[in-house]
Amino acid sequence: MPQCLTLAVSQSHTLSTTSETLSALASIAHEAAGQGVHLLLFPEAYLGGYPRTCSFGAVVGSRSDEGRQQFLAYFHSAIDLGDTPRGAGDDWVQRRLEVAEGQEYRGDGTREELEKVARETGVFLVVGLVERAGGSLYCAVVYVCPRRGCIGKRRKVMPTGSERLIWAQGSPSTLKAVTTTIAGVRLTLAAAICWENYMPLLRHSLYSQNVNLYLAPTADAKDAWLPLMRTIACEGRAYVLSANQCVRRKHLPPWIRGSPSKKDTRPEEFATGESAVTEGATSCGAGTGEKIRNMTHDSSDQPSIPKTPPIAPKTLQGVLTPSPLHIGSIPTHDQATSPLKQRKDRRRSSNLMPMPDNHFLALPGEPSAIDESDSMQVKEPTDPVGSGDDDEFASRGGSCIVGPTGNVIAGPLWEVEDGGLLIARDIDFEDCERGRLDLDVAGSYSRNDAFELKVAGLNLDPPP
Repeated sequence: MPQCLTLAVSQSHTLSTTSETLSALASIAHEAAGQGVHLLLFPEAYLGGYPRTCSFGAVVGSRSDEGRQQFLAYFHSAIDLGDTPRGAGDDWVQRRLEVAEGQEYRGDGTREELEKVARETGVFLVVGLVERAGGSLYCAVVYVCPRRGCIGKRRKVMPTGSERLIWAQGSPSTLKAVTTTIAGVRLTLAAAICWENYMPLLRHSLYSQNVNLYLAPTADAKDAWLPLMRTIACEGRAYVLSANQCVRRKHLPPWIRGSPSKKDTRPEEFATGESAVTEGATSCGAGTGEKIRNMTHDSSDQPSIPKTPPIAPKTLQGVLTPSPLHIGSIPTHDQATSPLKQRKDRRRSSNLMPMPDNHFLALPGEPSAIDESDSMQVKEPTDPVGSGDDDEFASRGGSCIVGPTGNVIAGPLWEVEDGGLLIARDIDFEDCERGRLDLDVAGSYSRNDAFELKVAGLNLDPPP
C-alpha cells in the first residue's frame, strides 16, 4: 500500500518583529493545513532574520562602533528557546532544564507558540531560526510535532563566510535525526542548513541514519543550488525539501539599510517592553481556516481555472518546473507583512496562471498587474551590495522539492515573495526504498568494511 504524504515549503521572508513573523507563520501554516499539507518547511533564519548585506562594521583587525550597534539590534531580534550555550539536547527537548522562579517556561515563549501553531493546524513544522543562548547566537532548525511538541533541534555546525562573525558553531551531536509517524507513514528526517550541504561527510552522517526526508533550509539563491539538491536526493535516495527567503532590499531591517539609533536598537516589541510573543501572535490561529482558497491540484481531480490573460511560454521558463504534484500558492504583500489580527477580514487574493500540461502557478494581485514582458523572466542574480535600489532583490528565492531519484517535483521558485507555497502531493515514501535497489550509500554501496565515518557525540546508527 502506498505510503503517501503531502509536503510543502514556504518561501517566506522575515518581517519587522518576531510577533509579526510568528503571525505570518501561523497564517501560512493554517493555509497549508487547508491544502492538506502534513509537513511544512520554512527557510533558514526565518525567525530572527538573515542579516543579508550587513557587514557589522568588520574588517580584518578592526570592528566599528556602528557595527556593534548593528549586532546589538540583531542580538535582540534573535529567539530565546531556553536552551544552554552548549546545547542541552534531550534535556531541552524533554523540558528537564531548570525554570526560573515565577516563570512558566524557559525562554521567550517562541517554543510554546510554535507548538501551539502545530497543535492547532495539525501540520508538522520545521522552522529555521536564529537562536540566542548566553551571549552567543546560533543558526538553528527546530522540529515541531503537532502531537509531541518540539521533538528536536539542531544548530548549524559550520557558518559560512561572514556568518562566522555573528553565529557560533553548533555541536555536531545535534545532527541527530528525529523520527515521527504522520498519517501512518514513518519518517526519519534531519536538516542540513545552507552550505552544510556542501560538506560531504556531514551529508553522509545523515544518510547513515537512514533519513528518508532530507530538509535543506538555505540562504543560497544561486543557480547551482538546485543541482546540489538533486544530487543529495539521488545520493541519499530521499525526498529533499529546500526553502529560501525571497527578499527585496526594502524588506531588510532598518538597522541594515540605515544607521541604527544608539538610544534603542531593539525590535519594537522589546523597545516597548512587551514579550516577544504578543497577543497578536498567540491568537493568530483564530478564524484562518475559513480564508483558505481551494487552490489544490493533483492528477486525479482537476480544478476549474479562472479566466486569465494568456502568457507566452517564454515567460514561464525557469519559474517553475511543471509537475502533477505541484501547486504554487502566493499571498499578497499586505497580508504577509501585517499581524494576523489586522487582517482578520481580508482574503489572500491570487490568480491561477495556466502552465503546460494543465499545471498552475498562483500569483498575487490582479492579472493586470502582471508585466508579461519582464516580471516572470529568469533574471541574472543582482548584486545585493550594488546600487541599493529598494526594489532590488537581495535574495531571489529558489525554493524547491526534489524526489529520491533526483527528479524535480516542484520549483525552483524565483522572485516570488510574501509566503509563496510549493506543495507536493501524493509523495510516496516507498519510492525511497525502491531506490535502494541499486544505491544505498550508507549500506550496500558503502563498503563500510573499508571506509568508516565517526562524528563526535553522534550515534550514526539509524534511530529506532
